[in-house]
This record gives sequence, structure tokens and C-alpha cells, in this order.
Amino acid sequence: MQRSLPACLAVAACAAVMACGVRGAVAAPPSSGRASAATAASRDDDVQSGGRNAGTNPGTRAGGKAKEIRRAKPRTAAWDRATLGVFRDDAFAELAGPRPDFTAVASQPAAAAGGPVAGAAAAGASFRWSTLVSEETLTDEIKDMKAQLAQAVANPSAFKGGGYEKARDGFSAVAVAFGVIAAYDQQIRWQKDAAAIRDLFARVGFNCKVGTDQSFAEAKLRVADLGELLDGIPPTARADRDEDFRWSQVAARPALMSRLEAADERLGAAISSAGGFEKSLEQLRHDAEIVAAIGEAIRQPDYEYHDDQSYLGHAATMRDAAVRARDAAKKKDYDAARSAIGDLRKSCASCHGDFRG
Repeated sequence: MQRSLPACLAVAACAAVMACGVRGAVAAPPSSGRASAATAASRDDDVQSGGRNAGTNPGTRAGGKAKEIRRAKPRTAAWDRATLGVFRDDAFAELAGPRPDFTAVASQPAAAAGGPVAGAAAAGASFRWSTLVSEETLTDEIKDMKAQLAQAVANPSAFKGGGYEKARDGFSAVAVAFGVIAAYDQQIRWQKDAAAIRDLFARVGFNCKVGTDQSFAEAKLRVADLGELLDGIPPTARADRDEDFRWSQVAARPALMSRLEAADERLGAAISSAGGFEKSLEQLRHDAEIVAAIGEAIRQPDYEYHDDQSYLGHAATMRDAAVRARDAAKKKDYDAARSAIGDLRKSCASCHGDFRG
């Protein structure tokens, strides 16, 4: 007769305790005179084959050989009557079904609760970025920055006279887009090289906080790389990385705020009238998705205030309002779009009031 799961677990756990402390012990103690040679042989075969359910047992050595599993040997001394009433001769004979692969379960990310955003990982690997921003929007964002960047690096004097700030904003926007592509939960364009490209544009974005000959030269190279990338040739240059990836290294907050301000201006113009709304649906959708992606990115560890619940709440409200605005644009619902963008702006104002003083 097969036993229920709780009973099976109790059998296995108790047997392990009684197995003289041998790690990995699962077999239960047999009664005196009732442990058959067949039972012992069965256990020996199990060890040699890497587990009774070798096809599902976790862990194999290099070369495909099964990992040897150490288990307790059967007790030879007699057990008292009370003990015999609790344990069974052979735990393997009582347990039904394949052995659980606990190492595989432990390696899986926890499922997000309460929606696609809850429990997002720092690098976004288990986060469903596709719920916030589409492949089309990410691709268009990268393409749209090419003209701004080309103008910013047109010549050294223009770059040093303020063009470096536009270059910083443009490169940072490209870096964020590739950061999302690298962590995207679906296969999309440029994903194979996205992490390396992300780091490359992140570095030049940070270096363009000042206008110098060095930052200008690097910016010119990256603009050329961007042009080739859009033509189907991935850049061969690589940014040195001495530590694990962190979202705070992708783009500095001032650059992200500049991108949010640009989006806010266009979103506001899109809902200024019903007629304007109808003509701006695609631009509204694009900017709303970029705002949603930035709203999630700035909640990641190592960004300033990332451990402040009030700040996280403001960023989440902005992100969710942007998603609602995007959805309203898809439905061509003017009133819903106005409401969502109004909430988005309120979240920004509240955050600035709390964290800018």
C-alpha cells in the first residue's frame, strides 16, 4: 500500500535521523531478522546506479557518470518493539514516484506574486520586461538617438560648448535600452550582444559628463559604432568590467531625469486635446513605455534611495501609470490616457517633493 506524502516524508526523515549521522541517509532501520538479502542488494544496486531513479536524480559528474550517493548501511542489531512499530523495513519500498530534484527547484527564481513587477530581480532576469516595453519601442528608441548623438559630436567646439550633455543623455538612453534588451524575457533583436553593447554605451555616457578631448574622441567612436549596429554590424569594442552588473552603472540619474522630462513634454502635448491625442497615439505609446522601463530600472539595487520604501512607491506609481497610459493609447481612450498621465505627473511631483527637498 502506498503512503501519503506527509507519511512518506516522516518515514524518510526519521530514517535519516536513525542512520548514525551519515549524510544523505534515507533508508530506514529494519527489524531484526526481517531485513532480507534482496533489500540490501537493492540498496547496493541503487548506489552503483546513482539512485533508484537515475534518470531524475540530481547531479552527475563530468563525462556523464552518475554521482555516487552515500547512504546508511542497514542496522544489524535488533530493534525494540516500540521502534519496530514506527519504522518500515525499506523506505524505498514505501515511497512512491520519482525522487524530487531539490537542486533544480532551488536554482529557479521565485515566482512573482501580485503581478509581473513584484519580486523583480536586480538584473531583471526573472522580471517580465515585456509587460512594460515592446521590442519595437526599444528598437525605435535606439534608432531615434542616432540623430541627437550625431549632432552632439558634430565638431569639438559644439561638443565642449554643451553638446556633451546631449551626448550623455543620448548615450545613457541607448545604454538603458540595451540593458532592458539584455534582460528581456523573450528573444528579441540584438539580445545576444546586448550586455556588451550596454556596457560600452554606459561607459561613454558617464564619461560625457564633461566636455574634453578624450570624451569627444570616445563619443565619436561610439556614434560610429551605433551607425554600424543599425546597419547590422555589432561593435567589436568592449568595455572593461571588473565587477558584477548593476543597473546604477547603466545610466546616471541626471541623464534619466532628462529623458523623463522629454517624455513628459510629449505626453502632456498628446493629451492637450482630443484631436491631438488621435494624432499622437504612436508617440504617446512609445514615450509611455520608455517611462515605464525607466521607472522599473531606477528601483533596482545601488540606485540612490533604492532601499527607501517611499521612493520605491513613487517609482512604482510612475511605472504603473505609464503602463496605463500605454494601454489607453492602444484603446484610443482619451479620458483614460488623461487620467493615467495625470497620475504619472503627480507621482513625479511627489517624488521630487520628498527627495529633492
